[in-house]
Amino acid sequence: MRQPSPIIGNSQPMCAIRKLIDTIADSTATVLINGESGTGKELVAQALHKQSCRADANFVPLNCAAIPKDLMESELFGHRKGAFTGALADRVGRFELAHGGTLFLDEIGDLSLDMQVKLLRVLQERMVDPVGSSRAVEVDVRVVAATHRDLEVEIAEGRFREDLYYRLNVLPVTTPPLRDRGEDIPLLIKYYAERFANKGAPITFTTDFLNALKAYGWPGNVRELSNLIHRFSTLFAGQRLSLHTVPAPMLPKGLAKLQDEQRELNPPEAEPEPSAADVLHLFPQEEPGMVPFAEPTVTAAEHNHVEDIILLAQGISVLPPDGVSLKERMAQIERAFIEQALDRADGNVSKTARMLNLQRTTLIEKIDKYRLRSA
Repeated sequence: MRQPSPIIGNSQPMCAIRKLIDTIADSTATVLINGESGTGKELVAQALHKQSCRADANFVPLNCAAIPKDLMESELFGHRKGAFTGALADRVGRFELAHGGTLFLDEIGDLSLDMQVKLLRVLQERMVDPVGSSRAVEVDVRVVAATHRDLEVEIAEGRFREDLYYRLNVLPVTTPPLRDRGEDIPLLIKYYAERFANKGAPITFTTDFLNALKAYGWPGNVRELSNLIHRFSTLFAGQRLSLHTVPAPMLPKGLAKLQDEQRELNPPEAEPEPSAADVLHLFPQEEPGMVPFAEPTVTAAEHNHVEDIILLAQGISVLPPDGVSLKERMAQIERAFIEQALDRADGNVSKTARMLNLQRTTLIEKIDKYRLRSA
């Protein structure tokens, strides 16, 4: 039974690819898929197979760049027991495994010249010669190849056979880079956020972050986007992310640069320094099951830095003999309360923000400011 294409996106390039797949899926002619790394060339190959009359047979992929040169012939065509040192049993090659179905040769531009000759012969004769066998095996295989290289340049420089190129390039397909289909980015983000949600709520993005993701160049294309959403889904599970609040080391360099530019254009509004009364309001002096602070007596001789913080937190005005930096002291109080709240909330930022009656984004900025740790 034929299955729908897994291609995601409603942009004009993706609609054109879907239409082309529908048109050529049932053909027996070879297909050559060109496109940058990470643009989904294997997804196109899978869609061609699933929508073809060969869908009930095997789809067999092989990355030509990942197999050592001296093993490629055995990998493609198979071998017989004793054909070479280490051949302890017969091995079926990828062509035979794909009999009746589709063989996907990824990174065909990395295939060595001697193997290109042998592949050309198989495409012409539809017969494979397993290593060490005296009898050829007939195969019925639809070959789909893919490469990120410009094969015409490879031909001009003597690294790819021109006759093999024309044999493969009967039906050409080009996968567009993600930067040319920015309107598909929200759909891709939604798809991967739901995929990596791990049974919880998927992450979401503020408008400023979504616009930055659409403006980013994506040199790694859809693969880079998928990896980034997987990273965010692991680190910030179920959260709504803003470009201002995601730490720069968690972003690709291009997005980190956009983050800096946005902060220069729209710096976060400065918040007034809290008063001692404000800080006390965040944490009531007494809670059920807790013993209230006893008001200590402090003299200049017994003056202690830690005691000052406790006294200020209780609203007691005690000025050290040499004076004090009020701003620094209030920051110490604020940091101490945030630490306590994080500890009580087991590092849960949302729960801590409710406990402190703060906006979640404001709390995250303060956690970064004081270099505290959250779950």
